[in-house]
Amino acid sequence: MNDILTLLTTAMDYDFMRRAMVTGLITAVTCGLLSCWLVLIGWSLIGDALSHAVLPGVVLSYILGLPFAVGALVFALITVWLISLLRSKSTLLKEDAIIGTVFTPMLALGVVLISVTPSQTDLNHIPFGNLLGVTDQDLIQVAILSAVTVVIAYLKRRDLTVFAFDPMHARSVGISPQVIGALLLTLLAITVVAALQAVDITLVVSMLIIPGVSARLFTSWIWHMLWISPLIAMAATVLGVFVSYALDTSTGGTIVLAQALFFALAYCFAPQGLIARYRRRR
Repeated sequence: MNDILTLLTTAMDYDFMRRAMVTGLITAVTCGLLSCWLVLIGWSLIGDALSHAVLPGVVLSYILGLPFAVGALVFALITVWLISLLRSKSTLLKEDAIIGTVFTPMLALGVVLISVTPSQTDLNHIPFGNLLGVTDQDLIQVAILSAVTVVIAYLKRRDLTVFAFDPMHARSVGISPQVIGALLLTLLAITVVAALQAVDITLVVSMLIIPGVSARLFTSWIWHMLWISPLIAMAATVLGVFVSYALDTSTGGTIVLAQALFFALAYCFAPQGLIARYRRRR
């Protein structure tokens, strides 16, 4: 036990480990909150779509000599606004079809731009950061954008919740489903772009899916989900960072595996998990 405590204490002696932990926890809170609404609405994989749709923005930023985050954010917002527009104008297409139809041409555009842009840099990997390589500037950027997202989500939490459960009821009480849906997608775009500057794509996508899914197994109340989901994401982050340090493994990958572990435990032992359902059937 003493050896483990010594190892953990030693890990936090390094600046890069402290920055990785803080950045991971900030990302966990923000993504954990958004994850609840995304899971309830059925938009779980839109984070993955956005993380690929920013590629043309990265290439254009490289060509124009702009910060990569600027182009990435512009194309992330274009993507979510196109998705929102198609959702509002079409009653025949399902959400997953609309998402796939929008993000795949964006990704293809990025690939085409890379093929015609001379560069000594691998433009495919520029927007995908490394948690252990987070700089102070990255940390500040993630903190500011995450704070903006969390504050807006908190102020609009009731509208977002009504929209998540029943868009038609939202309209009847004066909430525009198109506007609130576009707001949620915009917050998601900001979060994804900010996080991708510091952490890898796998970690961002997992944080937008697994915590909310796990929280849903504990409760049907959205207000409980909104604190259970970030707690699960934060616990997985702490566990993943320390385990990756101890075993010298990929930090992002280890955090994702920690999230999967928490999901497996929730799936088996949560109040709405496998064992509880089995007992209720007996």
